[in-house]
Amino acid sequence: MNFEKLVGLIKEKKSFLCVGLDTDPDKIPAFLNSFEDPVFEFNKRIINATLPFTVAYKPNLAFYESYGSKGWRSLEKTMEYIRSLDGEVFTIADAKRGDIGNSAARYAKAFFETLGFDSVTVSPYMGYDSVQPFLAYKDKWTILLALTSNKGSDDFQVLKQNIESGQDSKLFEVVIKKSLTWENSRNIMFVVGATKAEMIESIRKIAPDSFLLVPGVGAQGGSLKDVADAGLTGNCGLLINASRSIIFAASDENFDQAAAYEASKLQKEMEGLLKEKDII
Repeated sequence: MNFEKLVGLIKEKKSFLCVGLDTDPDKIPAFLNSFEDPVFEFNKRIINATLPFTVAYKPNLAFYESYGSKGWRSLEKTMEYIRSLDGEVFTIADAKRGDIGNSAARYAKAFFETLGFDSVTVSPYMGYDSVQPFLAYKDKWTILLALTSNKGSDDFQVLKQNIESGQDSKLFEVVIKKSLTWENSRNIMFVVGATKAEMIESIRKIAPDSFLLVPGVGAQGGSLKDVADAGLTGNCGLLINASRSIIFAASDENFDQAAAYEASKLQKEMEGLLKEKDII
């Protein structure tokens, strides 16, 4: 999905919600265990319930890889199901890959070709040659980890770096500035945690038009309005991820209805923010 299609999808649905499919078999409703593939059944029902309100789904690979081939098959079936839907939806492989060029090329092939994702999260720590194989896919998106919401992000991401201009910049700022000089940079997104909303305004000075993938709204306590006030652009420029607060909103047989309710609340708030900024 290219830039224009993503923006069109956001305007069509009046939403910039991304639902994280962090599907933990220990947390899904017990009655689903009678199905051949409980994880896929859970994902399918969550997708069916939330699709009217969301533009993107983001499976976290850890919740699938940890179950070996069985978990991988659940992921494959989830992606096959999303591709079968009537209408496009943006997909994110939350894989956080980062390796040398040859390995990166295989990761890119796995997620973009074999599984058919629109995007993948990538660690930029090893530099350009570890990211370039992802950027080589012109209509796919590379989502670079920039400023994450975990407490340990302060260990490295905000350290001051003395760069060519003589100005001190934080490491995450250097990552953003440098990556925007790379090929296909229009299809680079940056992960910025919602709990770091106070820094989004400064990020917009560096990357005024780039999309930001913002996790941390919902269970982690990030404020949607604060993020939107600082980060919305004329093309929206934001994907806000919510996982646990939506998919685990209830644990009974009506869990999907509860998920739809939570997603609809966020979509309504997003619609208001988009109208307020004259984006729709």
